[in-house]
Amino acid sequence: MNELALIASIRKWCKAASTPGLIASIGDDAAILRPRRNHDLLITTDFLIEDVHFTRGSLSPADTGRKALARALSDIAAMGGAPTYALVSLALAPWTTAAFVRAFYRGLNQLAGLHRVSIIGGDLSKTDKFTADIVVLGDVPRGLALRRDTARPGDILYVSGPLGRAASKAYKDVPRPRLDLAPRLLRKASACIDLSDGLALDLHRLCLASGLSADLDGPLPVSPGATLEHALFGGEDYELLCTLPPNVRPPTSLVRVGLTLAGRPGLVRFAGRLLKVRGWDPLRNPALR
Repeated sequence: MNELALIASIRKWCKAASTPGLIASIGDDAAILRPRRNHDLLITTDFLIEDVHFTRGSLSPADTGRKALARALSDIAAMGGAPTYALVSLALAPWTTAAFVRAFYRGLNQLAGLHRVSIIGGDLSKTDKFTADIVVLGDVPRGLALRRDTARPGDILYVSGPLGRAASKAYKDVPRPRLDLAPRLLRKASACIDLSDGLALDLHRLCLASGLSADLDGPLPVSPGATLEHALFGGEDYELLCTLPPNVRPPTSLVRVGLTLAGRPGLVRFAGRLLKVRGWDPLRNPALR
């Protein structure tokens, strides 16, 4: 496997669709894009690293590709946006075969196609551990992007689905980015964040950014087979946590779990007790995620 041959293969696997705004794709030093009028551009990036986010053999190569892209797509969903383009950079480990890379792109392309995302470039290198860096671009109507620093006291807290699924399966599954829900939250939610690192930690982050505290006073939707510990601290569920004003009717798929309060920024109570700020921190946690 050499770089030129692999790039030629990737160009075939990721032939970009005729997308409005895409002027040039894989094959030049940079892609050329023309943003839509009256929209704001969203840009996010996410790593998938061997022995940090997956172990060799824990996922099929295709599922590894799907998971790599899904993690970044979730960030676009949390902003209420629609994904449009992705850049895929791979650092290949000594064990990485051409068959693995082909299947990785097959899975990644399947998820990209489902959400009308064009793969428009990336980079290749080598390292001791397989690493994928995924950059996703999306857009949102101008001025409407959801943020984590705009919740208000008295807003109702909702989550978009059961929690603890990933932790209960030892993170050997592929998350589903909640892009289906994003457009329905745009003109309703006051703030939003995706649950990548656990409800306790991500709610703390939302409250800290908004200068609020929170009270988890409703029963949490716990995924079948998961524990309350998984639901609170496990992470990698990639459901959405959002706040809505009390007079706004939520989409039917949302589950109420509490409310925001004026108080010490970042403080969260669960069932009347202070909730520990605990979850996944890649710079502190030695465990696999």
